[in-house]
Amino acid sequence: MPSTIRQIPLETATKHHSHDFHQIVITLCGSSEFEIEGLGGRVNAFSGCIVPANHEHYYSGNGHNRQLILDLPEDAPALTGEHRELVALFDVPRFFALDSPLRHYLTFVESELARGLDNSATSFQQDRLAATLLGSLKARLGASGSAAQRRIDLNQIDRFIRRHLADELRVADLAKLACLSEAHFSERFRAQTGLSPWQYVRRQRLHAARQLVMQSRLPLTDIAIQTGFANQSALSHAFRRSYGASPRQLRQGFASPSLDTNNRSTAHSTALSSSATPAGASALSSR
Repeated sequence: MPSTIRQIPLETATKHHSHDFHQIVITLCGSSEFEIEGLGGRVNAFSGCIVPANHEHYYSGNGHNRQLILDLPEDAPALTGEHRELVALFDVPRFFALDSPLRHYLTFVESELARGLDNSATSFQQDRLAATLLGSLKARLGASGSAAQRRIDLNQIDRFIRRHLADELRVADLAKLACLSEAHFSERFRAQTGLSPWQYVRRQRLHAARQLVMQSRLPLTDIAIQTGFANQSALSHAFRRSYGASPRQLRQGFASPSLDTNNRSTAHSTALSSSATPAGASALSSR
């Protein structure tokens, strides 16, 4: 199946889905919002994102906007045969900005699209255009640095994520902390943790959101904002996928049992305090 290149505006209402083909979205004018498995944020003009197949993503346009979208099935000519190494671009979600040569190439792509290359007789020309763009992106995003094979400081990564939980978080932000390229950082991070960077950030967001759901009475909309989800719907969807229940269901199920447990724990602690207290218990409890 050949690739498809199209130009459309995105609606301002936030939508989400996943699909069984890879996708590249480039903002040509205006801006958009993208969140791919917990990573993302605003995508300004001449920037874009790589959406691997079967990755849930949320998206919306901001005001007047126009997007160039490449839909790339795994069996597309742009990703097979002599171009098969280009599929490595879709190992992880990525965000990128276009340099001057790629901006000029986009102008050429737009002029080719204006000639009506979406008909069946010339559809494979879109794969040729796509392959050139993918090859150029891979050359820019896929180059590994020559840094020594040292372990990534996960404590530093965790502190950064906690400080910026409600902000845009991109692989580039985390890679910068480790002084690595995005591709090199992603490869090293997965080898060290067993997770991709976006899966790791998503897990951190979910953990923080769950703590707030179960230990506070904050509205779910506020919890979504504070933990970096696009909206309450995105938060609820992530909870159902990870925990098998919505935030509201978890909160309701936690409320009454926890109250009984706390009451029993308090009574039990009172009974214990009348006997002996182990040395050092006060210091531990103060932490």
